[in-house]
Amino acid sequence: MNIPDATLRFSNRAGQYALYRPGYPEAIISFLKNSIGLNPAQTIADIGSGTGFFSGLFLEAGYDVNAVEPNDNMRSAAEDNLGMYQGFRSFKGSAEATGLEDHSVDLITVAQAFHWFRPLEAKKEFERILKPSGHILLVWNILQHNTPFLAAYTRLKEKYSEILPLTNRANLERIKEIFYPSPVITHSFSKVQYLNNEGIRGHLSSFSTVPEEGHPVFEQMTDELDMLFHEYKEDGAVRIDYETKTYLIPSV
Repeated sequence: MNIPDATLRFSNRAGQYALYRPGYPEAIISFLKNSIGLNPAQTIADIGSGTGFFSGLFLEAGYDVNAVEPNDNMRSAAEDNLGMYQGFRSFKGSAEATGLEDHSVDLITVAQAFHWFRPLEAKKEFERILKPSGHILLVWNILQHNTPFLAAYTRLKEKYSEILPLTNRANLERIKEIFYPSPVITHSFSKVQYLNNEGIRGHLSSFSTVPEEGHPVFEQMTDELDMLFHEYKEDGAVRIDYETKTYLIPSV
């Protein structure tokens, strides 16, 4: 997998991503206030900001956010979703070349995206834009398989997924290796999402690894998903559980 492929993977999925992927726990902001003294006077850069889920969490709480996203469709969705916030600034750039000024950022956030980056080049760019007292926060919503539905859904997703070597995805030892000698502070939160039949279809289609509509096995995949939904739904919805894993890294 090369980087041009990585930056373009979600071009046809921005709509599903914006509608059907989960947001992030508000408790993350309280955690950052208590752990690093984050305050609204500081500058946040959300790198690989996608459709703006994580940027929106901070904007809603009164923070200013520089959102950096290379994919035109994803960035346009974020601009549509977040353009009403005065503190929102959108940039076309990548993790390896953000276009932001030297030592201008107090907090770099990366939500659900670090595994798509060239890590050592991204680290060098982060060091360039980060203030000496700054921090990096890597975040992933990790889909759980702790219920019969989620176990079956995970098997279905894996059955139809393209296999990708995402070695940097929520991998503590790898993250420690990349950012050495900086320490890595971990913390976890819980996130729950309830989806109806349309929602779970959109959720599955938002993953770049599964077939898109028009693919020979797309209808077979969605037929199997519909059967799962009708088997496990309660009050017209299924419950999706996530562990939100965070990795906080101070500048050294």
